[in-house]
Amino acid sequence: MKKIFDTGPRIIGLTGMYCAGKNYVARLLEERGLPVLDVDTLGHRAIAVEKEAIVQRFGPEILGEDGAVDRRALGTKVFGSPGELAALEGIVHPAANRLTENWIAGIPEGPCVINAALLHRSTAFSRLDFIIIVQAPLLTRLLRARRRDGLPILPLIRRFKSQRKFMSQYLSQNTDIYRVNNWGYSGIDLRIHRGALERRIDDILSQEGIKR
Repeated sequence: MKKIFDTGPRIIGLTGMYCAGKNYVARLLEERGLPVLDVDTLGHRAIAVEKEAIVQRFGPEILGEDGAVDRRALGTKVFGSPGELAALEGIVHPAANRLTENWIAGIPEGPCVINAALLHRSTAFSRLDFIIIVQAPLLTRLLRARRRDGLPILPLIRRFKSQRKFMSQYLSQNTDIYRVNNWGYSGIDLRIHRGALERRIDDILSQEGIKR
């Protein structure tokens, strides 16, 4: 649902809960010729850009031997501390938003995709033409998280609980929302699932009049 006064390329929002598989969907969209910005990876660039401010706030101990910000050490500083996390986000998110806007400005025409776990915090959020929300069963997400991040069960459960209000952040938007189920995990079920997933994506793009 295109906003009446928007200019520039159509912007598609792509998001999903922890380990729902949104990056897999992002790759499928790229295969269809759509430029995709990974805002989560962009956050790493924002950390590098704002290195001086981050060190001033959190101390030189968050630097690695190479002089760059050690994201693991920084994560240890903010984990479990809402105040510290808010301070870090106050530094990183504005930088990430500037990089996002610069990327959008460089898209001459045609639709583009903003892939972000915290899509609702992007400055592009109010300009999204539609949103694709990737979903997966809780057990599937838990298995993926264990395999990918290797974290114990309790920290994973805490991460899942922190996203309890995830859907409400998007349902309040006056924007079309499409849900995509990414339930495949491994083996033959993943190969079967990919066909269904691709058909779902093609159907969404067709409904929105986006040629592939």
